Amino acid sequence: MSTKIGKALDFTPGSATRVVMNGTNIAVVRIGNDFYAINDTCSHGNVSLSEGHVWEDTKELECVKHGSAFSLETGCPNTLPATRPVTVYSVIVKGDEVFIEEPAQ
Repeated sequence: MSTKIGKALDFTPGSATRVVMNGTNIAVVRIGNDFYAINDTCSHGNVSLSEGHVWEDTKELECVKHGSAFSLETGCPNTLPATRPVTVYSVIVKGDEVFIEEPAQ
């Protein structure tokens, strides 16, 4: 099942935006015309990833608190201190509307 989270123009390229889907905070990142979505809470600490820095060249989102960079494609942390991945969500763009697919249970 997918949930509409906005229009493509609602998301600034090269930055992260927090959206809420069924009570879960999700960081949505736009790199060019590609969209990525990962759980918005750092697995190392209770910090919002959407407040972090987007590394477009490596497709990572860096936590502002301790600097762990999470892959936007796998959710795995590529730098310490985080060691546990965060959930990755599929993003679907239909026309100018953006949807997130809920992960399979």
